[in-house]
Amino acid sequence: MKKISIFVGLIMALLVLIYFLNNTTANNAYGISSSKLHAETREQLKDPNYQNIIKPADLESKIASGDGVFVYFYSSACPHCKRTTPVLNPIAEEVGVELEQFNLLEFDGGWLKYNIEGTPTLVYYKGGKEVDRLADGIREEGATAGNTEEDFRNFLTKHKGE
Repeated sequence: MKKISIFVGLIMALLVLIYFLNNTTANNAYGISSSKLHAETREQLKDPNYQNIIKPADLESKIASGDGVFVYFYSSACPHCKRTTPVLNPIAEEVGVELEQFNLLEFDGGWLKYNIEGTPTLVYYKGGKEVDRLADGIREEGATAGNTEEDFRNFLTKHKGE
């Protein structure tokens, strides 16, 4: 009987530990347990291309400050975003701009709030309002739709000094 009590106690302790680990705030850019994130987002948590995530309240504050801010609206489930992000990030670094990344899969209220019709979309805000946007991802080889690396570079350069 004593062995059964010890065994049940150990099982209960393990269940409590598992519950605690799954429901604590994780040490990630989203500030929530990774178990509560979509699978596609969890896959990107350690990807160096997705390390400048901005949360909704932080984005609101940045825009409201009036300072210029570049925001890359993307979805971690979007194939166009997965092709565009590794091209866009080095361009932003080369140009010398900070590119905030807003994941619409996790923060889906951003679709309406920021009038996003598709991903990826790059938007520049200044003075508390939208100034310019560049919609669509990197152009695939042989396609006519989409943006070129030069389109992204020109967009970032145009607003860098504002």
